[in-house]
Amino acid sequence: MPEPSEPLGLTVHSMPSPQQMLQRQRTTSGRLKMIAVLLVCAAPVIASYFTYFVIRPGGGGSAYGTLIQPTVGTPAALAGDLEGRPVELRSLKGQWLLVAVDGGACAEACEQRLFMQRQLREMTGRERSRIDKVWLVVDDAPVRPALRSALQGSPGMTILRLPRDTVAAWLRPADGQRLEDHLYLVDPMGEWMMRVPAQADPTRVKRDLERLLRASASWDLPGR
Repeated sequence: MPEPSEPLGLTVHSMPSPQQMLQRQRTTSGRLKMIAVLLVCAAPVIASYFTYFVIRPGGGGSAYGTLIQPTVGTPAALAGDLEGRPVELRSLKGQWLLVAVDGGACAEACEQRLFMQRQLREMTGRERSRIDKVWLVVDDAPVRPALRSALQGSPGMTILRLPRDTVAAWLRPADGQRLEDHLYLVDPMGEWMMRVPAQADPTRVKRDLERLLRASASWDLPGR
């Protein structure tokens, strides 16, 4: 004869105590408040990008550069200047950043991008103080003294060494392009938000910059 089946086991779940319920309510309330604060802080940025990409102030059509959605925050990485001194990458926040990426040898195409980077900043006129130029050197090759001197004598230029893998995990080229082929635009909140096309038309990039500077004027506080 088959053995009688085992009786069903019943698990009794205890009710949470009033103290536990109160603690859960406080935790939920705290999280909601934190989310609300973040939304309030982000609202001006979201509104300015909406104005640019949807309303399109100035009626000049869509963006020339590629909008990065979602934006990508600056990593908590430690870079180094050309003297080897450590620099927190996030310390660059507070300015619009035009970022170039290349090795220290910086061949002709690299020099052309750095020249365009400088010209773009100057072409924004009185708004140029809101923009910094950044060159991320992604290898250990030395920078030629003449090039180094010319760049460091240019206002708003920051040259930092950072491992290629770190940069590649933050900034991404377009399909079929190299990391070095673009300029990248990072907003004052430290968010990478636009990629300039390879072999870009400076006049069209300037138009993008001007619209973004205009659209962000309400929340872009004085720089670092």
